[in-house]
Amino acid sequence: MADATPDNQPTPTPTPQNPHARLEKWIWILIYGGLFAVILGLAIGRTEPAIGWSMGVPGAVAAVVGIVLIYVRSRLDGK
Repeated sequence: MADATPDNQPTPTPTPQNPHARLEKWIWILIYGGLFAVILGLAIGRTEPAIGWSMGVPGAVAAVVGIVLIYVRSRLDGK
């Protein structure tokens, strides 16, 4: 089966409309993932405190990093 492009040239990838799209994606992944880990750590911490703390603290750190990245995103030039 032949490729759709001549001479087997790779197809160019489209450039995103928003240059900070990757940063925005990571912001929300960190915030929601971190909050999920905190909630899970609290739930598990009732029966196993050490595991609960080891899940909750990194989750809280991830959520705080996401919040700090919102501030960083607001200071960047562009859209």
